[in-house]
Amino acid sequence: MAGARRLAALLALSLAALSAAAQYPSRPIRLLVPNPPGGATDTLARLVAPKLGEALGQPLVVDNRPGSNGNLASEMAAKAPADGYTLLLCADAQIVIGPHLYAKMPLDTLRDLAPVATLVNTQMLLVVSPALPAKTLPEFIELARKSNPPLAYASIGNGSQHHLVMEMLKARAGIDLLHVPFKGGGPATTALLGGEIVAMFGGNSVSGHVRAGRLRALAVAGRERSPAFPDLPRLADVYPGLEVSPWLALFAPAGLPDAVLA
Repeated sequence: MAGARRLAALLALSLAALSAAAQYPSRPIRLLVPNPPGGATDTLARLVAPKLGEALGQPLVVDNRPGSNGNLASEMAAKAPADGYTLLLCADAQIVIGPHLYAKMPLDTLRDLAPVATLVNTQMLLVVSPALPAKTLPEFIELARKSNPPLAYASIGNGSQHHLVMEMLKARAGIDLLHVPFKGGGPATTALLGGEIVAMFGGNSVSGHVRAGRLRALAVAGRERSPAFPDLPRLADVYPGLEVSPWLALFAPAGLPDAVLA
């Protein structure tokens, strides 16, 4: 929580740079989240919002708007007035990956949104159902090679980091897996716990279940080992160069006064 307070204070300093005459903020601020409740983005939003609201003197209202792989919330933010009363908390996938996946986007993320602050760099864990016999990454790869039909895995949506890193693992390992996209980490994790699928990459939405023994972690996708799970190997330990570290950041509609973003 101390980290959340420090982060909120830094964000408050940036947003409070609006002129005193503007009396900003004078009403609640909407914080758009492109995912349903339960995932890493939503969890971070609900951690930061009360602290930032306390620092600014106005509440931040978390508004979950999942859909179109994050494009729905991004478009809503881009079309909102550039007055500081609408913010977007999203992952890198919405900003830098989406434009390369869709022939037509409802917005130009680099033109229509203004970065406010990078909040965190996250780590993703490869997790499987404890019912699966695989207890290590090599065992999972070997099981996938032998499985017919292919093992099913979840992601938080087509084109998400969770989707792409599993596809990268498939390509490097020479295996086949069935992709089942969901609209966020919460629903994907629920499907894994319920046995609808057997594997996924996840962050905050899975770590508690790993600690409780409800899920089994096989590897971490980042460049470094996870401080929370230091004994977990990296994907890169088996497949050199296979490293993925998503980030979560705060954005505002383009055109927000430079003083706010400074």
